[in-house]
Parts: sequence; C-alpha cells; structure tokens
Amino acid sequence: MKAVFVTIFPELIESFFSVGVINKALDESIINFEVVNPIKFLKNSERLDDAPYGGGPGMLFRSEPLEEAINESKKLTSSNAKVINLSPQGKKLTQEKAKKLALDKELIFVCGRYEGIDQRIIDSKIDEEISIGDYVVTGGELPALIVFESIVRNIEGVLGDINSLEEESFSQQLIEYPQYTRPEKNNLGNVPEILLSGDHKKIKTWRKKQSLGKTFLLRRDIFPKELSSDDFKLLKEFLSDLGYESDRIADLLKNINKK
Repeated sequence: MKAVFVTIFPELIESFFSVGVINKALDESIINFEVVNPIKFLKNSERLDDAPYGGGPGMLFRSEPLEEAINESKKLTSSNAKVINLSPQGKKLTQEKAKKLALDKELIFVCGRYEGIDQRIIDSKIDEEISIGDYVVTGGELPALIVFESIVRNIEGVLGDINSLEEESFSQQLIEYPQYTRPEKNNLGNVPEILLSGDHKKIKTWRKKQSLGKTFLLRRDIFPKELSSDDFKLLKEFLSDLGYESDRIADLLKNINKK
C-alpha cells in the first residue's frame, strides 16, 4: 500500500515511519509513503490560511493550495486513489472500516489544521471523511497516522503473527481478554490458575468468557445483540463469578437474544 499525506508538518509523518512494525513494513516494501506540503504551492506572499467568511474564530486552509497539493498527490499515485480528510464530522473509525480500507492499494490523507479546510475542497476533492473520536485535536496528522496504522496492521506481512491480529480487541467485535506474563506471583497478585494448566481448550473457553464479560460491562455499545447458546452461558457465568445475583443477571441479559 502507498499513502500520500498532505501536510504542512512532514516531519511528523516521517518520524512515524522510522520505528516499529511500520518501519519494518517500509523496509520490506509492503508499504510506502510520500508527503506533499501545500505550502510549496503558495505564490509570492500568499498565506495558506485565511479568516472564514461570515466571521467566527480561527482560520481555515484556503482551497487553492490544497487543491494543487491533492492534484500533486494524485500524480504520485493514480487518478482514482481515495482521498480521505480527517475531521470530527467524519464517520468514526472502526476495525471494520480499517479492514475495508486495507483492500485499497493507494490512499491520500489530507491533514487539516486550524479550524479546518475550505468546504469547497470537501465537496469536490474529498472521497471520505473519517473521525478518530468525539473530540478535537490541533491538526489532522496524528489522526491520519492512527487511521493509517489501523489499516496497515490488516495487510498480510505487516504483523509477524497473523493470529495476534485475529485475537486483538475489536477484531471479532469483542474486547480482548486479560493477559499475563511472568512471574506467576508477585505483590500485585497471581496469574489465574487456568492459564497455568496447560489445558488449551479450557484456556480458550476462559478467554472467550472474559472477552464477552469485559465487552458487556465496558462497551455495551458494541456488544452483539445476539449470542450463541454457548456464549450466552459463558456471559452468565462471568457475571455470576463477579457476584451478581441470578435475578440481576436475568435483568441485565433480557435484551440479548440466543441463536
């Protein structure tokens, strides 16, 4: 996959590609990137930003230099490369969206600053707007890199163990189960005995129960509305293990259907 980042801070992008699995994927030519700075398209004493018509706080990226920067980015990719704007008004990033975008060969990320970018760019040059959450940050560079990393982790060869991807949080619409490493015991507590048993079937069942329970308690917004009979039983066991009374458990699970 090739990504082009339209940004006035290329050093932010370049440093991201210098470490970790992203750098490894770059070295192995699994991914590639380029940066286009819209400042290079300014003429004479032009500014990149200007005050919004109608008044209001802050400044906006002007459309002309951004248009030229996006056109330049298209020359570095192909004419049908998808152009993504990072914006609080975009659709929220999900694991499902990341997997879908991983099928694209080329992506262009527009990293706005200040109060955003001229709406005419959004209307005519942007294919999709993505938000990383319901909050505001100073610029689009970090959101673009978050989106990009969530995408490339789904490309074959980027992660050393494909099983780690499948078991991560949200890969199966559930939060990941708790994990532990050595030592078995310390002043913070003990590793659950079942993880030391060597019984892989029981460990798998325990992990599924933990994922179901954690997701139900912490992220009800993404919890499945329908469960298999086995998963429904595991969830009931999880709540029972926490000390919930049977009547309370029945009330909590009344809106979940069994397949």
